[in-house]
Amino acid sequence: MDDVRAVMDAVGSTRAAIFGMSEGGPMSIVFAATYPQRTSALILYGSFARWAWAPDNAWGRTDEQLEAGLKMREETWGQGNFIDLFMPSLAGDEELRKLVGRFERASASPGAGLAFIRMNHGIDVRHVLPTIGVPTLILHRTADLPTNVEHGRYLARNIKGAKYVEFPGIDHNPWAGDANSIVGEIESFLTGQRREIETESDRVLATILFTDIVGSTNRLVELGDRRWKDLLTQHHSLVRDQLTRHRGREIDTAGDGFLAAFDGPARAVRCGRAIVDSVRKLGIHVRAGVHTGECEVIGEKLGGIAVHIGARIGALAAPDEVLVSRTVSDLVAGSGLRFEERGTHSLKGVPGSWQLLAAA
Repeated sequence: MDDVRAVMDAVGSTRAAIFGMSEGGPMSIVFAATYPQRTSALILYGSFARWAWAPDNAWGRTDEQLEAGLKMREETWGQGNFIDLFMPSLAGDEELRKLVGRFERASASPGAGLAFIRMNHGIDVRHVLPTIGVPTLILHRTADLPTNVEHGRYLARNIKGAKYVEFPGIDHNPWAGDANSIVGEIESFLTGQRREIETESDRVLATILFTDIVGSTNRLVELGDRRWKDLLTQHHSLVRDQLTRHRGREIDTAGDGFLAAFDGPARAVRCGRAIVDSVRKLGIHVRAGVHTGECEVIGEKLGGIAVHIGARIGALAAPDEVLVSRTVSDLVAGSGLRFEERGTHSLKGVPGSWQLLAAA
């Protein structure tokens, strides 16, 4: 609580809405009860008053369940397996699992991490709940794995005047699953109104990959129509194999070029490198461009400035080169991908100067 007050004082905040997620909830509860004059509202998500089992808290975790869970966590610490408990809807995302593993290793040793979980197991602020007098919103997902939904229902029953909202879903972390519904409830509670959020069908953040064959016209003249057509068929097959392997979605194919979209920039860069390597055995050299930005969704297609930027970057790439924007290289920091500077460029029809890098 001292930390919260210190931060509020440092930024000149006399009153704030306090958001407590998971084990952050109990501290937020005590803060709101102790400093109501500094708390405009209290919001609790996926939280609890007491995590451990008790005769009057039968949905809590027993000591045996805690120790079994801790043993498993100790054996797999740093492997990203927390994703199975906290974000199970994303458990199939291997890149995210690696990122979570890095987070586990960077944030704490196994001993410190498990001590933190044991500390949470000992929290009990149930006696504080009746003393809360600020507007309170309680949010919980019905199939939350670490924190049973009964914890949220208990909070709602014991905080006078609290508004309680349940959401379907199995994820504990609010940014996994339907995050818009959670944010919408918070916005409505704090402001009295709720803006319409643009749907995914209108605009979407995507990573765009462009590829095309270098010197295709010369190869066509050299090989003739029939042999060129056979070569293109093999090229297309290899490109589509790599798109499938890297979870890319083919958006368009024009002649010897491909436009594909990815939900992660690292996959797009790796796919570009894999395409360059795989088609080389056909005696073909390709260039590739990668950019991440907001795209317009037009039926099954994508459009907008981000697509144009990706195309312009691809056109500047050298044979066998995957050229990316600075945006992409910044987003994949920590992924193990390496890049070499290629200078600052003007992109035809696109404002400003653009730093470009080549995937090494």
